[in-house]
Amino acid sequence: MAFIAVMLISTVAAQKLFVIGPLVLPAGILLFPLAYIFGDVLTEVYGYARSRRIVWMGFAMSLLMALVFALAVVLPPAPGWPLQESFAAVLGMVPRVVFASLIAYLCGEFINAYVLAKLKVRTSGRHLWLRTISSTLIGEGVDTTIFMTLAFAGVLPTPVLLSAMVSAYIVKVGYEIAATPLTYALVNALKRAEGVDHYDVGTNFNPFRFD
Repeated sequence: MAFIAVMLISTVAAQKLFVIGPLVLPAGILLFPLAYIFGDVLTEVYGYARSRRIVWMGFAMSLLMALVFALAVVLPPAPGWPLQESFAAVLGMVPRVVFASLIAYLCGEFINAYVLAKLKVRTSGRHLWLRTISSTLIGEGVDTTIFMTLAFAGVLPTPVLLSAMVSAYIVKVGYEIAATPLTYALVNALKRAEGVDHYDVGTNFNPFRFD
């Protein structure tokens, strides 16, 4: 539930770019890195197959949200209701941004889960910090590159786009590193409570399987 909530909120917020010092960032970055922390925890404890189902659930809910917002915007406003333009400006999500967000999310999350699951087997479950940071470096790199390119190429000047891309990547990875103690706490608490510590030996890593 928390994973999906993070996805929905981040998708809406990602349409705005803001500046902090030299950094140009999408507002979705305020929350979106938590999706990767949740993804790490889910894959570490329950394995790639369970994480795969949740990634697809997040995708479905994000798509549903975009469709409902689009329908809400085109519905004729009630007479005397003066907020149609404001409503459309805030929730009339740009189709290009929605498409970019969904594609980047799928690619980034699946690569993140794949790398984490493979490294867990390779390291025999040791060095969780190394596995979470390594998977984030790759997954967030793919996610950020795809999203920023699909959403803003041709809209932003190339120097601004590259600056925003690099800034977002640095902040996301820094977020993950800073949250490593939280990741450890969540993983250890779940393993104790659930009695589960899955290793993806013999797992089919096809992202389009749903079993």
